[in-house]
Amino acid sequence: MNTLVYLIPGLPLLGFVLLGLFGSRLAYFEKSKYAVGAFASAMVGIPFLLACSLFAQMHGGSLAPQTVKLFTWFQAGQFSIDMAYKLDQLSLLFTLIITGVGFLIHVYSIGYMEHDTGFARFFTYLNLFIFMMLNLVLADNYVVTFLGWEGVGLASFLLIGFWYDRKFAGTNIVWTGDAAKKAFIVNRIGDFGMLIAMFILYVLCGSLRYDDVNTLTVAASVKGVFANGTAYNAGIITLAALLLFLGCTGKSAQMPLFVWLPDAMAGPTPVSALIHAATMVTSGIFLIARTAPIFALSPDAMNVVLVVGVVTAFLAATMGLVQNDIKKVLAYSTVSQLGFMFAALGVGAYTAAVFHVMTHAFFKACLFLGSGSVIHGMHEEQDIQKMGGLSKYMPITHRTFLIASIAIAGIVPFAGFFSKDEIMWNVFHHGSPVAWFVLLLSAFCTAFYMFRLVHLTFSGAERFDHHHVHPHESPATMTIPLVVLAALSILGGFLGIPHALGAPLHVGNWIEHWLAPVFASANEVLKRGEAHEIHSIEYVLMLASLLIALAGIFIATSFYKNASEKADGIANRVKGAYNLLWNKYFIDEVYYGLIVNPLHKISDLVVAKGLETYFIDRTVNRLGTSTMTIAEILRRLQSGVVQNYALVLVVGIVAVMAWLMFM
Repeated sequence: MNTLVYLIPGLPLLGFVLLGLFGSRLAYFEKSKYAVGAFASAMVGIPFLLACSLFAQMHGGSLAPQTVKLFTWFQAGQFSIDMAYKLDQLSLLFTLIITGVGFLIHVYSIGYMEHDTGFARFFTYLNLFIFMMLNLVLADNYVVTFLGWEGVGLASFLLIGFWYDRKFAGTNIVWTGDAAKKAFIVNRIGDFGMLIAMFILYVLCGSLRYDDVNTLTVAASVKGVFANGTAYNAGIITLAALLLFLGCTGKSAQMPLFVWLPDAMAGPTPVSALIHAATMVTSGIFLIARTAPIFALSPDAMNVVLVVGVVTAFLAATMGLVQNDIKKVLAYSTVSQLGFMFAALGVGAYTAAVFHVMTHAFFKACLFLGSGSVIHGMHEEQDIQKMGGLSKYMPITHRTFLIASIAIAGIVPFAGFFSKDEIMWNVFHHGSPVAWFVLLLSAFCTAFYMFRLVHLTFSGAERFDHHHVHPHESPATMTIPLVVLAALSILGGFLGIPHALGAPLHVGNWIEHWLAPVFASANEVLKRGEAHEIHSIEYVLMLASLLIALAGIFIATSFYKNASEKADGIANRVKGAYNLLWNKYFIDEVYYGLIVNPLHKISDLVVAKGLETYFIDRTVNRLGTSTMTIAEILRRLQSGVVQNYALVLVVGIVAVMAWLMFM
């Protein structure tokens, strides 16, 4: 069993190393190029099969949750960090999602990146990303998680900026490389908060293992003192939780650090699917789920998580209403759906949040890969205003995209209905009706912008230039992953049938039972049981959520199904609101005006022209000039005349004798 655990992250690492060393040479030849893609895919597909084997053993009861130590990473005095993996229900579920969806994205990339000159380099980065993400979710302690945390930041920087020499129409972004730098820098802000939280927790608990920190913190809350004698302070726990959440807002693109994610669309479409569906952006969800007892001990921190999640879900959903770039619509959709997940975490519905991570991975990966299929068939066109009528040219892409859109809209019995309803009910029951209502509005916006996207892309008049654009269906390497993900978007929700629907039919909520041991400690702090009593109001809320989604679909269909040359008819009717949403509430402009541009000016005036030019450069130049002056003086002593050397020797002897006699 230990070997299997080693191999799950080890194989993507092996793929990264071998492809990095030899991939470009193999990809140079057309026949061996596919071998590179197949090898990279196998380095993710095999770990998925290994994870399935471990899952079967754990589900069958023959394998208990445990920690597998690889080696001692470093030790200083009593402080020791092991390179160790924690194999339990939570890490195994995330591993299945990452390797399963990641494998499909790798296969898809073989067709999508077929003609790219950086074919091997792309798959090298993909394998690196998967390796780092697996370290993040399998980690037994904060430090190994932080290794993966920073690693996916590096890998995402490389992938987003893969086409570094291309221009990109982003917010205050000109080049693709600028979008990669934006993502990297914004994430560093959140990562700093996570690092400080780790210091605080180590001081309090004397350990950075998740089990130790969670157990010792809960015990200290009861006894009033930590094992090392430090008094329990609720304010310090709240501070640590908020700093951890700051790291989550960066990685998972929540307010106020969400601005990097829409511009991450500069990368190839498979990158967008990998980052936005099942991997990097769900890191924050995983971290809070893993440290659930700490957040459960801090109601204030949980309220902050709830408010930030609800606000992010609504603002991002409204921004998505007016986007015309097919990938940017999906990007803002991702930010909004992550807001739903954080809202669930904020009310202690940890299982509901993780369940939505899984269903979201299915339909969002399908949507992003579907958008890539459209872009591929439209010869790199991404503006949905210049599409229309593509359903007859791309039938498989259209059907799978439609299925995923229905799923994300939350229509029964598709996957998104079950996970979103579970979140909505928990927010209403354990949070507040106001938060529930804001999420309801967000759900309406989701259904509206998704079917606006569907109809402007696949329905109505053909608004593209037939002389230069010839739409066509994508190859099998791209369509097969779409079909698999579409099937999961239909069936995946049945793994977490809500108690209100399952109890009358005597059907249990599988994912709730599966994750119950992981969240037992946090639920004990929150004083909640595994199942909840059925309330009649839950059926009313479920019906309201379904009806609001159907209303969004109906309104979007009535406006956009038969769109002609003027594809966006709403824009002229509500110009003020439209412009506000089109400019994304001017949040990027505010950041650039208050932070980025002033820092550029300060660095230019104070650092570049002041410190560097007038101090560092002048100091270095004067040292050089002084050295040359001294050398010129000393050079004159080296005349080559023996008499002069003898004279200097005599003068030196006289000077030494005088010093010895008189001093």
